[in-house]
Amino acid sequence: MKTTTTSGPGATVWLLLFVLGLLWGGSFFFARIAVAQVPPFTLVFVRLALAALALHVYLSGRFDVYPLLKQHWRSFAVLGLINNAIPHTLIFFGQTEIGAGLAAILNATTPIFTVLIANRFTEDEKLSAAKIVGCLLGLAGTVVLIGPGVFTATAAPLWALLLPVLAALSYGFAATYGKRFRTLPAPVTATGQLTASSMMMLPLMLLVDQPWMLTFPSLAVVGVILALALLSTAFAYLLYFRILALAGATYASLVTLLVPPSAILLGVVFLHERLDVAEIGGMVLIGLGLLVLNGMLKIGTRSPSAKTRVPVPDR
Repeated sequence: MKTTTTSGPGATVWLLLFVLGLLWGGSFFFARIAVAQVPPFTLVFVRLALAALALHVYLSGRFDVYPLLKQHWRSFAVLGLINNAIPHTLIFFGQTEIGAGLAAILNATTPIFTVLIANRFTEDEKLSAAKIVGCLLGLAGTVVLIGPGVFTATAAPLWALLLPVLAALSYGFAATYGKRFRTLPAPVTATGQLTASSMMMLPLMLLVDQPWMLTFPSLAVVGVILALALLSTAFAYLLYFRILALAGATYASLVTLLVPPSAILLGVVFLHERLDVAEIGGMVLIGLGLLVLNGMLKIGTRSPSAKTRVPVPDR
């Protein structure tokens, strides 16, 4: 008699996970370069608009995309606001003062906020002992990262450190709100939110940045912006959806652990950024918290059927 065993994801899934982690880590790297020449509101609009256009071209009317966009436009507007427009703007403003690696570490607190928000606003995702420990570890890591900004004049400005954390909070609300889109094809949800958020950012960009008054960025920065929009946003969405289809949300959530190291590596190699001891310690604490939330580090005893799933926001 044969016994069946459940194997983990294959090499293809792990390869896609590492590529996605590199792309989403690259978004912090690309943004750090671009904000030196392009104001944050303009950068957010261009990123979202180009990514939305790319996904519209990719879909080419499939999945009944246009009737669905028309039917759910109010919901897409809310999701686009809290999952794209607000967090991207906060992160880009923060990155005018802090490096790619540090911004990625601070924003890696997203799953912690997601768990806390889901506990408050949903009935089926309540806090367990493991989730509480994971959240406490992650929040402790955040305190370690932000602490020097409160007491040390030479540290990064406190407001710049807080903005990626506030972006993570916005992503947490988006992950909870996004449950209502489970019945829609994932590419349609991505296209809907990107379309809505780019339309929101357009008047804000025109009013505040007045882009016709700006100096046109260098060709290198133009290339960085294209990479940010097309690779780290549009193509990254497609990779994420592919991982979801192949391995499910639990394995897809592991990309959260890969984004900060990718951003740090790119920042160190190309921007000569360095992390101090406190920043490394904060990253370790947040990483441990995410491992506990994902169930990869066991806290106490759980029934075999109890699974911890950490939603992943759309970057």
